[in-house]
Amino acid sequence: MTHHPRPAGVRIGIDVGGTFTDAVAVDAQTFALLGQVKVPTSHDHADGVAHGILLALEKLQAETGIDASTVSFLAHGTTQATNALLEGDVAVVGIAGIGRGFDSFATKRLRSLSKLELAPGRGLPIRYAAVRHPEDAVAVKEAVDSLQAQGAEVIVAVEPFSVDDPLGEQAVTAEARAQGLLATATHEITGLYGLSKRARTAVLNAGIMPRMVETAELVERSVTAAGITAPLMVMRGDGGVMSLPEMRKRPLLTALSGPAAGVAGALMSEKLSEGIFLETGGTSTDISVVRRGRVQVRHAKLGGRETYMPALDVRTVGVGGGSLIRMSKGAVTEVGPRSAHIAGLSYACFAPASALVNVSLVTIAPREGDPADYVAIEATDGTKYAVTVTCAANALGVVPDGSYARSDVESARLAIQPLATALSVSIEDAAKSVLEHAVRPVRAVVDELITSYRLDRDSLALVGGGGGAAAVTPFLGQSTELDWRIAAHSEVISPLGAALAMVRESVERIVPHPTNNDILAARAEAEQAVIAQGADPAGVEVDVTVDPQRNLIVAIATGATELRAKDRARVAEESEVREEVARTLGVATGEVRDIAGTAHHRVLGASTRRPGFLGRFSPPVRQLRVVDGEGVIRLHSKGAHVEAMTVGDASGKLAALVDEHTHVGDGGSRAPAVWLLVGPKIADLSGVLDRDQLVALIGAELRTRGPEEALVAIAEDRR
Repeated sequence: MTHHPRPAGVRIGIDVGGTFTDAVAVDAQTFALLGQVKVPTSHDHADGVAHGILLALEKLQAETGIDASTVSFLAHGTTQATNALLEGDVAVVGIAGIGRGFDSFATKRLRSLSKLELAPGRGLPIRYAAVRHPEDAVAVKEAVDSLQAQGAEVIVAVEPFSVDDPLGEQAVTAEARAQGLLATATHEITGLYGLSKRARTAVLNAGIMPRMVETAELVERSVTAAGITAPLMVMRGDGGVMSLPEMRKRPLLTALSGPAAGVAGALMSEKLSEGIFLETGGTSTDISVVRRGRVQVRHAKLGGRETYMPALDVRTVGVGGGSLIRMSKGAVTEVGPRSAHIAGLSYACFAPASALVNVSLVTIAPREGDPADYVAIEATDGTKYAVTVTCAANALGVVPDGSYARSDVESARLAIQPLATALSVSIEDAAKSVLEHAVRPVRAVVDELITSYRLDRDSLALVGGGGGAAAVTPFLGQSTELDWRIAAHSEVISPLGAALAMVRESVERIVPHPTNNDILAARAEAEQAVIAQGADPAGVEVDVTVDPQRNLIVAIATGATELRAKDRARVAEESEVREEVARTLGVATGEVRDIAGTAHHRVLGASTRRPGFLGRFSPPVRQLRVVDGEGVIRLHSKGAHVEAMTVGDASGKLAALVDEHTHVGDGGSRAPAVWLLVGPKIADLSGVLDRDQLVALIGAELRTRGPEEALVAIAEDRR
């Protein structure tokens, strides 16, 4: 048993999967992995998945020697909410429709939500009662009593325009909770208008609430039994974590959190600031984007309909490390969607080479009704093995040493040999054909995301995570000529992401012609929400976006539960920093110049021209890279203006900088995209187009800073 030196603080991350529960312990100061364990997920235990979490915690403590008193943070991700929705395993929901006249008509129409099919033949079980006079306590009680008599297990209070006046909904939820019922209201879910979508989101939230609350209590009990007193956090679908009390109110936010945990791991442990993260399992690959150090989020679709639930923009492709190969008429025709797991076969490349001598190629139907054109190999003793993407990658020699997907090369070549013979090609060409078919749909999604999010191909990175990462990412990177790498400890990237994730909260408001005060209020609400969930106020970052076309204000706050000393973990060598910046800029190292800096960040850059013949005649453009103390590039910018100053001088100088780079056109004025480097934070104000709103947010960012503190402003023109 290996025991690590006792760290000052430990962060624990747990990922509850369909088959296994993985747990990791991470040093809170250095982010070093202290230990990792795997136990079977305990679906059938009386305490459900909570029992597996307890076993994982006990095993982790036993194998690492970590004292429970040193655990400062614990977060877990679970597929339970997602599975409940996919399987239609939800509670009976009682809708209390509030209002008279047209409002009553509008809420009655919500009974049609029962037609929302979550799974084949499984709709939403809906009950309905009207509350015409929410100010009448007797009428409210009668409605709740009626819903309970109809079998409702959880109550949803729905009133048009409750985002402006929530008193009616509050009266209903108060009565339901007084009767011991679980309850939620549409204004608690979102501040956005749109009754149907808001109510749909609230009803889905209510449908999974009883099960999720019960599980939360069992998990909390397991954590306490393990002697851990740190608050329990839960992964959200948008890549952050939320406190347990918040999860009890809005369990829907945990849906789709499986892919989110992996992205959080890439963002934090891999320091990914501009690129695409590919999490490859045995059957599929989840693909998502990190742009300018931020995950990309959109409203999720559930049951085939859009909701107001924020979740990562994740695209899933049915190709993984265990995907099977399909062959017809002497050629590889497709890879997947079936995998070795579905077929009940072991990967051939992980078998001893001695077991693969004199094997023959056979075709199988992984499941009844599947086409019988999937390839496997059969040994002389009758044992069948799956020929997979992982086998092809190892046979071609593209799997890096030390990767989780690395196999014995001889076994991999013996696994591919019968396929190569059937194709009348070499082992290398057969393996290459398999990988070309495997990465084709993955590459199509990557290209689409690069275009959609306007990523810079020259500076982005492909980062592979998951147990099958090395089966897909290296060949994809080589074939696209994009920079790529496999995440450290890729097989536990999801629990790592849970351990390192930040508390996150988003506030969305529809405000016609918003004032500066409206925007500052949304910012303050998001900031206070993460602080209330345990984030350290000194490290909270709030990104605000104002969409004038939709009158939409979005404030997203993130913050760590403790100020981390990661900047002291490793100081990058100057030569390393310049080489990496030069590589992403496509220039020689000697052309990189220091432009500005603070105690925590540096701005480096170089003048570049467009590639190709036309580039000779175009003016040079200064490209910038913002680098932190560990040498990680945190921000990319092209053609931006940089100005260094102190916080004391900022008020006048920043207003002048904004005025200078605000452009007026037929569509009105457009303020520049602005980032502020101040203290350990990069304040992203690029989502605001209005000059006065931008200046107001700058003031909010700087109000707690000392006048002598260094500040660097980066302003990017919008034309």
